[in-house]
Amino acid sequence: MENSVKQLVLSGKRIISGRGAIAFLKTLSYKRVVMVTGGRSMITTGIMDKARDMLEENGSEVKMIFGIRKNPSFEEVEEGLKIFREFCPDCVLAIGGGSAMDAAKAMLLFYEFPYLNRDNVIEYKDAGKIPAERKTALICIPSTSGTASEVTRGTVITDVQQKLKVPIMTDCLRPDIAILDGDITMTMPDRIAAETGMDALTHAIESYTNHNLDDFDEALSKAAVTGILKYLPDSCLKQDPFAREKVHNYSCMAGISFANVGLGMVHGIAHSFGAVFNLAHGLTNAVILPYVLTYNQRDAQVREKMEELSYAARCEGIILKITQLKEMLGIPRCFQDAGITQEEFAENRQILLEHAMLGATKVNPVQITKEVMDKMLDVCFYGKEIDF
Repeated sequence: MENSVKQLVLSGKRIISGRGAIAFLKTLSYKRVVMVTGGRSMITTGIMDKARDMLEENGSEVKMIFGIRKNPSFEEVEEGLKIFREFCPDCVLAIGGGSAMDAAKAMLLFYEFPYLNRDNVIEYKDAGKIPAERKTALICIPSTSGTASEVTRGTVITDVQQKLKVPIMTDCLRPDIAILDGDITMTMPDRIAAETGMDALTHAIESYTNHNLDDFDEALSKAAVTGILKYLPDSCLKQDPFAREKVHNYSCMAGISFANVGLGMVHGIAHSFGAVFNLAHGLTNAVILPYVLTYNQRDAQVREKMEELSYAARCEGIILKITQLKEMLGIPRCFQDAGITQEEFAENRQILLEHAMLGATKVNPVQITKEVMDKMLDVCFYGKEIDF
């Protein structure tokens, strides 16, 4: 019998959830805390000030880093790292979307292990030479419901020069504490709620259809798929607080699952388009998802799982359901509809192809050749039918 022993990690030390969960910060005590966030939404809504006040009441000295963009670059990480090295924090608190959390993780990684840099980090990671333990605490408070970086062991940083997204997956990047506060999700504009929600749905489905799926993560990913399909419309179209909180929790469940199991070709293509055209990750996943699911159904196990999801979601077909959901939420049908011109697509086609073959595409349930990927790029750009 084949050895099926597998080590699963369901989160860091703890997950704090519920509306008002940010108040958990009052129970913590650190000497120096670096807070990292994205644009200005967490500042203008007062969330950053609220968190800082809670920390300072317990005697923490706080330094803020803000302005992280939607696809954080190594340059942004290196700028933040200067502050880390000057301030010497014993805790890092990331508040915001996936970009803020990913940037904070990368800054912490290079701060904690000074011998690592953008040129050697993948080599050290692949050789298993990055320690799992670190001295500095890491707390994540997501404001969006998509990446689930608050519970995963990875970060994705963009190499601007190479137009390449670089995933760095290592155990020390898993946050110690994830705080899921439904109230904070109400700061999301409808468009962001839609795109990040589709990101979470992609995580759940790619995890559920991955051949590495185990019993524990099967339950998490399946519940996340059906829950997101049920609550995402009201979360986006009605700004319903109950639905927002539900999607937030299901996003986290999907993150726990894919961190153990892996993803697939949707993410391989999404990282390629996202890096080249600076598109939001949730948007790229949403555009690609139904096309890849259609292609992957040629695998018998995937086809069976899709039928199970259709039954669980009480719909005629899960791919049709996702396509209808995209239309309902105003997600573009294809990348051409998202504003990329044919000239831009043609000019970058080779780099799109090369980079789409990397990363999560390697663990897609159907093995992908360059010839197939080249055709898939056309499908995703033009919205063509899959006839190959």
